[in-house]
Amino acid sequence: MHSFTRRLPGAALAAAALLFTLSACTPGSTTDRPGAGTAPSIAASGLPSSHVHGLTVIGDTGQVLLATHDGLFDVTTSPATKIGDTNDLMGFTTVGDKGPFYASGHPGPESDLPNPMGLLKSSDGGKTWEQLSRQGESDFHAMTITKSGIIAFDGTLRTSPDGKTWTTASAGFAPAVLAGHPGSDTVLATTEEGIQRSTDAGATWKPLDGGPVIQFAAFANPAEAVGVEPDGTVHYSADGGRTWTQKGRIDAQVVAVAAVKGEDGIPWIWAATPDGIVSSTDGGMTFRPAGA
Repeated sequence: MHSFTRRLPGAALAAAALLFTLSACTPGSTTDRPGAGTAPSIAASGLPSSHVHGLTVIGDTGQVLLATHDGLFDVTTSPATKIGDTNDLMGFTTVGDKGPFYASGHPGPESDLPNPMGLLKSSDGGKTWEQLSRQGESDFHAMTITKSGIIAFDGTLRTSPDGKTWTTASAGFAPAVLAGHPGSDTVLATTEEGIQRSTDAGATWKPLDGGPVIQFAAFANPAEAVGVEPDGTVHYSADGGRTWTQKGRIDAQVVAVAAVKGEDGIPWIWAATPDGIVSSTDGGMTFRPAGA
């Protein structure tokens, strides 16, 4: 293992940008690789929707939730269990193990919610949703939680302490993914040029010089983060995304990533692929279908 410190040259950066664009719709195949430990049992064959916009693991229950074009699903059961109404959840995030959940996107065909839905909040595990703010104005494609509030992107990067009042953040980039943790004010934003990092809950940002160009990122706890490149290469950070170490590789097209602290102190990682959910219990060195 080694610290990953390179930045992509021009041609490789263009290839990465193309993969950023194509990742949500390109099929892939998952290679079954052995992993250490035992993760919660998950239905591994296929996904309940062809468009996955978010992946969340509820650490104290072992639930693995997918936010999709067709609503919210619990994929710890086989077949997956639908939670709540059918709405297109373009953005989705949770506050710790107990919630609440926050979401954004577009209403389903039978919904009376405004379009776009703005910021919604659920205090009952996604069964029902409360309209908080920016209804008819914002479709947040990326969002996350910090100790100080919510950070979300609808074409403009915005921060909110309560989900009701918003401040425009000073940022000259469009994030593919925002990753934070309710126990910290550190936030990572993935972009085609590399990682942007904030230590003040999104108020100010700095590009991470020499870091990997990752597409998906998630925090396992306030300090430890994982990231996945467009080609599936996995990276780990023990210092809130300041420095990174290359780990293993996911042999499939990744569409969403989540992480929690494992019982042995090693982050457990989940990734959604077109063929189903894969997981790692050895910090990202190896992955296998999560239901195996």
